[in-house]
Amino acid sequence: METFAGALKIVLPLFILLMLIELIVAKFKNKEVINSMDAVSSLSSGITNVLKQILGLTIYIFTYDFLLKHFALFKIESTALQYIIGFICIDFYAYWSHRWAHRYNILWNRHLIHHSSEEYNLPVALRQTISDFVQVYTFLLLPAAIFSVPGEVLTILAVVMLFGGFWYHTQLIGKLGLLEKVIVTPSHHRIHHAINPIYIDKNFGGILIIWDKLFGTFQEELPDEKPVYGLTRPVNTWNPIKINFLHFSLLFKDAWQTKNIGDKFRIWFMPTGWRPADVAEKHPVESIKNVYKQKKYMPTASKYLKVWACVQLVTTFLLMMFMVLQIAEISKAAVFVYAAFIFLSVYSYTSLMDRDRLAWLFELLRLLLALAIISFYNGWFTLNNFAPQATLILLVYFVFSTLVSLAFDYFEFKTDTNIVEASF
Repeated sequence: METFAGALKIVLPLFILLMLIELIVAKFKNKEVINSMDAVSSLSSGITNVLKQILGLTIYIFTYDFLLKHFALFKIESTALQYIIGFICIDFYAYWSHRWAHRYNILWNRHLIHHSSEEYNLPVALRQTISDFVQVYTFLLLPAAIFSVPGEVLTILAVVMLFGGFWYHTQLIGKLGLLEKVIVTPSHHRIHHAINPIYIDKNFGGILIIWDKLFGTFQEELPDEKPVYGLTRPVNTWNPIKINFLHFSLLFKDAWQTKNIGDKFRIWFMPTGWRPADVAEKHPVESIKNVYKQKKYMPTASKYLKVWACVQLVTTFLLMMFMVLQIAEISKAAVFVYAAFIFLSVYSYTSLMDRDRLAWLFELLRLLLALAIISFYNGWFTLNNFAPQATLILLVYFVFSTLVSLAFDYFEFKTDTNIVEASF
């Protein structure tokens, strides 16, 4: 927990700085690349992913240490060579794990969240999974183990991959000349996020684009084919926790409802999007037939709701950062309780963004959990060590937040959700 939390202290401020730069440049160029509610949803997804990583809830079928112990054949003494081999191996791992996630139903659920936005900007990069409870791809690091690349080297390279997969989620950078032939650029990755028939399921590379060119999955961005972003089965929600389990929920329902015994089992391993014929006919799901007439998810939201969503996001982020900074002082059991509160917070305010008439109930549950935490820990965890009245201020905010949620339900949520047509 503490190692990952320590890395976040460096990475998160850098990500925030880059997102602010993108916002300023977009305003300067008079380009609308960021939708406020979509951005809040993306950043909220990032919060949930950070919590998932801190809690370490993933089970590994094979660990890299296991591979290193049993398959190391060559000893590389040169540190530079270790990093070169390690980088090639981990980028190869990124390509194939990414490609397979797009290929099979059972693997798509953990990656769907990343493609769920109908926008394309730096916040979208933070839409990362919390549903990958079992790690199945570690065997792809076997080449690194054969050359005895230390685990510490791969850990450092993983941070490099994290940043390398962040910067190219932008529409503000055009093609980059010779770099287009070697690395994944914004132009390349825009194609990956597009649902245009010519673009879909292309450009899976992490940092190097050579794997796509080598294995036949490369597609160049065409000047007369503007990318349309999102999913062919739109998620129609701002709630990142819901999005993380939408595909799995559909698979489970289809497996339960189909009359074909074989389909109950093979649905999980069929190509992404495949459904049993009897269920698909009886229970159709919404899908985009013509991507050029895409209707973006855009529930009616007053400026007050948009501002309040941003306030809730910032407050939740600050609460999470306090946990990150104090994780060494908080017991492991308390960290799980704290994380549960943050998850509930995200679920609550993103449900409000969706105009969910039960959002006030989730907010009330959050208030009750906050009261239980304050009562059990004699304050908001270690917050009283810094400011004796801080817990009281925080409690007042939670009460106010519940009242605000009720007010939105009573005064604003009286019309149906509106979907506005995107223009191209």
